[in-house]
Amino acid sequence: MAQYILRRLLLVPPTFLGITLIVFTITRFVPGGPVERMIAEMQQANLQEGAADSGMDTQLSEEQIQQLNEYYGFDKPILVSYGQWLIKVISGDLGRSSRYADPVVDIIEERLPISIFYGVSSMLITYLVCIPLGIIKAIKHETPLDNVSSAAVFVGYALPSYVVAIILMVYFGSELEWFPLGGFVSDDFEDLELGGKILDVLYHAVLPMTAYIMGSFAVTTFMMKNALMDNLAADFVRTAMAKGFTFRAAVFKHALQNSLIPMATHFGNNISVIIAGSFLIEKIFNIDGFGLLGFESVLNRDYPVVLGILVISSVLQLIGNILSDICVALVDPRVQF
Repeated sequence: MAQYILRRLLLVPPTFLGITLIVFTITRFVPGGPVERMIAEMQQANLQEGAADSGMDTQLSEEQIQQLNEYYGFDKPILVSYGQWLIKVISGDLGRSSRYADPVVDIIEERLPISIFYGVSSMLITYLVCIPLGIIKAIKHETPLDNVSSAAVFVGYALPSYVVAIILMVYFGSELEWFPLGGFVSDDFEDLELGGKILDVLYHAVLPMTAYIMGSFAVTTFMMKNALMDNLAADFVRTAMAKGFTFRAAVFKHALQNSLIPMATHFGNNISVIIAGSFLIEKIFNIDGFGLLGFESVLNRDYPVVLGILVISSVLQLIGNILSDICVALVDPRVQF
């Protein structure tokens, strides 16, 4: 197993280079980059009535355009520019945002904890609820409990998360006024004690969290249920019961462990999803999270931020794949790497 993990770790650098090089190349060919956006903003500002009357020169000179191209590496071949960018990334410098004019590291550091909070919380709630629910549904297959829970789960799965978010916000936030309409914390958050801050964050997180986990409930629940039902019908479970094991012992000592393998396979892959967030939910609830930052950066051609987000998500995805294999090995001792 140690040799396998070592081989997988050795594959991380070339895979990372391939991912970042492809996206870096795309950013060089997509029209409307940061330099073009600045020129367009200057031209639009020049058309404003105030600028025209005051005689302000809002046009970028050729020298300024050349300086911007040199700063973003647009004046060099792709491989040369990519190499310079990669050296900065290795040293911890992700560049400076063309939209906010702040270091990309500082922008991501500000947004990342919010998405980590929602991602980790939603994943824990999903696993803690869906695994026991899937076990119960497999044991109580085709009973009223199974049918009613299946209908409820499928309704949640059929509704897009942003639709659920709007419904929750309109009904529980606007009409009933039980929860705030948006935001991550209250305006007086800094004045609260530690306990009050925790309650305030949880109070604001109820509606967004519900919208986050609604869609994943169905997938996780039925994955658990179907895997357990397949193992309950397997020969080794019938053999265990023939040897005197009770049905409960056969489920929890034999079938359950094998049924957790699909769950373990997806556990590591969820790491990248944890920080990805949902830009639609964050937009609806006015949450400055990682997902909304990435979406707005793409729209505004803020390539330093886009590439910075790509670096973090790629590394986490690669590490998550390795953790998935480790989780499978821990759950299933039969796995030989």
